[in-house]
Amino acid sequence: MNYWSAAAARAISFPDPARDAELLSRSRHTATGGWVVRLTEAPLDLDNPAHLDALKRAYERFPEIGGRSTRSGSNSSGSHSQSE
Repeated sequence: MNYWSAAAARAISFPDPARDAELLSRSRHTATGGWVVRLTEAPLDLDNPAHLDALKRAYERFPEIGGRSTRSGSNSSGSHSQSE
């Protein structure tokens, strides 16, 4: 499960309805403008190949997470991840 503040969501361009339909189906918009996003229906299990694929897709969609962005000065401060 991930929490992205409103500022972090803007920094990573989330949500984009055209690209994030699957994630939006498992996401909740908070009263403060942030997002609670579940990558998988069940708690993330790194031994499950389907869960690893979901994690890989998330990193590909959001290269700013973890500092992989090629955009200079990109910062996703306010982004916090927590495994279930």
